[in-house]
Amino acid sequence: MKPVNIVHLFPELLNLYGDGGNVMALRRRCEWRGIPVQVSEVGMGDAMDFAHADIVFIGGGADREQLIVKDAMMGHKAELQSYVADGGVLLAVCGGYQFLGHRYVMGEESVEGLGIVDMETVRGEGRLIGNAVIESDIASMPIVGFENHGGRTTLGSGVKPLGRVLGATHGNNGEDGLEGVHQGNLVGTYLHGPLLPKNPQVADYLIARALERRGDSCELAPLDDAVENEANRVMASRLGVL
Repeated sequence: MKPVNIVHLFPELLNLYGDGGNVMALRRRCEWRGIPVQVSEVGMGDAMDFAHADIVFIGGGADREQLIVKDAMMGHKAELQSYVADGGVLLAVCGGYQFLGHRYVMGEESVEGLGIVDMETVRGEGRLIGNAVIESDIASMPIVGFENHGGRTTLGSGVKPLGRVLGATHGNNGEDGLEGVHQGNLVGTYLHGPLLPKNPQVADYLIARALERRGDSCELAPLDDAVENEANRVMASRLGVL
């Protein structure tokens, strides 16, 4: 089997709240199963080639970091759109998630988005902060994480969210009860933590979709996730969900 190629975009800037741990979780869960894996980090000024990518990850960053990387991101807009349209697996968190839409309006500044998802983000008054838990159809357990964002994201009509908020979770905008987006093999979310170590079912969902896309067996050998599941359970319990 050829290695699963994980492409990590702009890790030097988009790595808020340990988001790079998502890449570590994907790599380890492949390695523990004997699935060959490699990580390709793409920094500012580096060439991007998604022809051999199996999973693309875009982490979070504050408004300042998003303004720094926006031109480099938009320079590969067509390639990223084609990758996702071809069923490419992509995980985007917070700032990376906001890039998926048409635009992110920050007061008088407007950052063009990739236009991959019909959604728009506008910076609101104050921030939506706190531990969070959502219910999603890609995992049988609640998905837990930490959200801290000033942007309010609104999904277009018919766009599927990653899930629905539980407890005191804010979600995309604090109003409609939705969190993130799930479109084909694309997952976008505001949840940091990092997300995947406490949500192994989400990590395995992404790995399985990547293997399925290239025609390999997507039946993953079970792992001992007792520690990961307990971390998930404790967080959900603290938020009054369990």
